[in-house]
Amino acid sequence: MAESGFIVRVSEAEPLVGALRERYDESARLGVPAHVTVLFPFMPPEGIDTRVLERIRRVVGGAQSFEFSLSATGRFPATAYLEPAPSAPFVALTEALASEFPQFPPFAGEFPTIIPHLTVAHGNAEEAHFVEAQLVAKLAEHGSIRSACRSIELFENSSGRWRRMHVFHLASAQPAG
Repeated sequence: MAESGFIVRVSEAEPLVGALRERYDESARLGVPAHVTVLFPFMPPEGIDTRVLERIRRVVGGAQSFEFSLSATGRFPATAYLEPAPSAPFVALTEALASEFPQFPPFAGEFPTIIPHLTVAHGNAEEAHFVEAQLVAKLAEHGSIRSACRSIELFENSSGRWRRMHVFHLASAQPAG
């Protein structure tokens, strides 16, 4: 069955994690760029009509764009990832979309808390341990990855590969002063 989901693309991470993701994260081989997941799974692509898109635009357009960095690693049992900081804006985006579409809780309600992350390896604990060590070394050598969240993307996989369906822009942050 076809799926969809919302991500924040982190193109700045590709030089550091692209080869590792290609080898250790199947989603990379299926067309998913380096990203922080906002809400997955979402509705089947065929259910996404103009009314749904307008609801998404309203939710996402009400959120402020923000800057973040990836400078620490994290682990789930079979997953190695980079942690975005601050994480609160990602959690707020997830909660806002899940509130608007309560029938689609984050990760199908499988986990009690939202932990924003950029997956680099997934599926095997031994490989995740190896990749985490690689990430620590790469961050030590290259420093933090800095990025900004100005939009979220809706991806879908009805063709068997993931592709971008829509881009939704966050509100521009107002300059201080």
